[in-house]
Amino acid sequence: MSESLRIDKWLWHARFFKTRTLAAKVVSAGHVRVNSERVKKPSSNIKAGDGLSFMQGRHLRIVRISAMGDRRGPADEAQLLYEDLTPEREATAAPIARVGIRPTKKDRRAMDSLRHTDS
Repeated sequence: MSESLRIDKWLWHARFFKTRTLAAKVVSAGHVRVNSERVKKPSSNIKAGDGLSFMQGRHLRIVRISAMGDRRGPADEAQLLYEDLTPEREATAAPIARVGIRPTKKDRRAMDSLRHTDS
């Protein structure tokens, strides 16, 4: 394993982005910080112990690099490359529990006909 690696390549190895090109675009747009400093070059080198913060979709990810990695392996292997420091997300609205059984098509037609006759 090498001691440093390009940031776009590492983000791809760690499976934060589906393609290396997508990782490079995020870095080029200035959405990645290494040790609290904004990085705009995908060719910037990072090393073990560096802290990364970046947006992944709508969520902020904060990780500390544990290892560089030689390849883009399976997810279990990729999770060994970093320590996730992202704070737990607050629970959003709980899904509404279903009461009773789901109405059949015949039941829905009956409910619709009741709604239309009342108004």
